[in-house]
Amino acid sequence: MWEKLVDLCDFLWGTPLIILILVVGIYLTIRTKFYQFRGFGLTWRKTFGEMFKKSSNANDEGALTPLQALSTVLAGTIGSGNIAGVAAAIAVGGPGAVFWMWITAVFGMLTKMCEVSLSIKYRKKGEDGEYYGGPMHYMRKGLGKGGSVLAAIYSVGLITIVLADACFVQVNTLATAANDVFNVPLIVSGIVVVAVSLLVVIGGTKRIGEFCSKLVPPMCILYIIGCLVVIVVNGANVGHAFGLIFSYAFRPMAAVGGFAGSTISLAMARGGARGIFSNEAGEGTAATVHATAKTDDPIHQGMYGIVEVFIDTIIICTLTAIAILASGVWSDGNTGIHLTFDAFRTSWGNVGMWVACIAVILFTYTSYLGFFVEFRTSLEYVFGEKAAKYLRWLFFVPPLFSVTMEIEAVWSLADMAVGLAFVPNMIALLLLSPQFIQMFNSYIPKCREERRLARAQKKN
Repeated sequence: MWEKLVDLCDFLWGTPLIILILVVGIYLTIRTKFYQFRGFGLTWRKTFGEMFKKSSNANDEGALTPLQALSTVLAGTIGSGNIAGVAAAIAVGGPGAVFWMWITAVFGMLTKMCEVSLSIKYRKKGEDGEYYGGPMHYMRKGLGKGGSVLAAIYSVGLITIVLADACFVQVNTLATAANDVFNVPLIVSGIVVVAVSLLVVIGGTKRIGEFCSKLVPPMCILYIIGCLVVIVVNGANVGHAFGLIFSYAFRPMAAVGGFAGSTISLAMARGGARGIFSNEAGEGTAATVHATAKTDDPIHQGMYGIVEVFIDTIIICTLTAIAILASGVWSDGNTGIHLTFDAFRTSWGNVGMWVACIAVILFTYTSYLGFFVEFRTSLEYVFGEKAAKYLRWLFFVPPLFSVTMEIEAVWSLADMAVGLAFVPNMIALLLLSPQFIQMFNSYIPKCREERRLARAQKKN
């Protein structure tokens, strides 16, 4: 039975879902006139240029500041997918998988901007004072009766994603890394993860945002520095690494060393699957966190979706990929987290292993914690606020068991869960795209006019 489910998952993450990803992303890209390229400067100014201004969002509705919302989402997206997922994609799909990871990210920027914007438009404030939103809310409110069906399917998929990804993939990867490098017993890692998370979560969504905003930036910097050292040490091979990526994105690759060989479709499937799993564009999961953010306009918050995909995939996943390919360890036969560890060890020795392991622990832990907001949102929609107050504590049970599971079974379960939520969300985004485009065409010209007036005032 399990093998049949895995085969179905492999089929879905082959041509069907990749086509769906690209069709929706390309459609939104065309409708916004390639905004992720031509509007990147504006997006950067409206996100990083404003997120540290305390006064800019003081009167806006929401629980989290833009920095806290971005950090919480990045905590959920930057995890095992950026380290173990990228390595697994290369080990199975070959270097060409990285190219398809980039492609899904480029068009996924607009997909994520759309779902985040819609989540703000259709969010609600609960009786407990918390904000709730995301795909299930814009499906039901924006699409009527048919949307309620999609919302029900999506909600089940979201609960499954959270449990499979956060409670199994992330915690399993954390425990495995700590055990391999520091000999920490698996169950000890599980207990520590649960204990620390309970202390944070008791403070509510705002406490989670504050915690992530302090931990995520240094965590990213640590890992980026580690990858750059590996890349610099193997600088002579960087050009060759990029050559492998572009060369084998469009043609099959024969077996090399411990690498078994790959086809174009396999490279596309693995690259697309790991890219979406990492940056969550199209899943709608991050939109549930953005629905809690303080913002003056849905499109303004949607811009953070573009930034997240850029940081997650274009920067961090790419650095992981180039470090693995340039160091030459990708064809040695290892896979997953061990392949990334090998890359760090070639340049740093045992110190590299420690740095990589610490980065993995931080990435996977914050990813697990960030998913709590998505979990309680899905529970609120399916069971109601009162039941969700009690059911949300179930989030802290699976980690105690998942730390000892086989990693391949965990990844297969997570992939199947993503597919279950991905399809209804794509349908909803296409049907609601006119509303997104209307908001987009109203907000962007206003931003450009404000920019023009600000420049004129400076000249005078």
